[in-house]
Amino acid sequence: MKAPPPTPQPTPTVPPAEWEEFKDLQQWVKFRQERLDGDQVSETFASLADRLEHFPGGWLMVTSTEKIFNWARKSSMWPVTFGLACCAIEMMATFASRFDVERFGMVPWASPRHADLMIVSGTVTIKMAPMLKRIYEQMADPKWCISMGSCANSGGPFRHGYHVVKGVDRVVAVDIYVPGCPPTPESLMFGILKLQEKVAEFQKTGRRLVVAPNPA
Repeated sequence: MKAPPPTPQPTPTVPPAEWEEFKDLQQWVKFRQERLDGDQVSETFASLADRLEHFPGGWLMVTSTEKIFNWARKSSMWPVTFGLACCAIEMMATFASRFDVERFGMVPWASPRHADLMIVSGTVTIKMAPMLKRIYEQMADPKWCISMGSCANSGGPFRHGYHVVKGVDRVVAVDIYVPGCPPTPESLMFGILKLQEKVAEFQKTGRRLVVAPNPA
């Protein structure tokens, strides 16, 4: 008797990935598959380099430690959070997963000894002002300050109260004012980007840059 013919093995099929149905992830896959034309160098990479040498397989960058440290200071500011009122909720949302301000290299820090930025979000009362100034003075130089919200900027709706400081700039030096009551996380992120411009200018010239207002 002849042996029966071998039974063909079924070809396994891989089900389609469910995540491909989402538009954002489709765009993510598309952009990762495409490559930019040419072998270009980013502006950040070029600004740090004193000399660039191209060889097969990559680039060789020659720079100074001072430029690297200055770039690191601008790109990795650690804010000591000083939330005092409802603006602090918007500040917390900025550091949460939806807006993810940590992509700017920022990590909220509770100790002023390791922080170089203070974000004052909320109403500063006369009773709280000495503690705010003490924490600011404990921060290492160079240090920066963002005033977030109308209450921190000028006292807000409580400006005429007997117990409210008419602006945190009467207590500490403020570099960036973020308007709003309360300001949105996008507004705070815009203020952080403007502060990075000031830090970059300070590292180059030793002077604090006067940032022009947003034309929009």
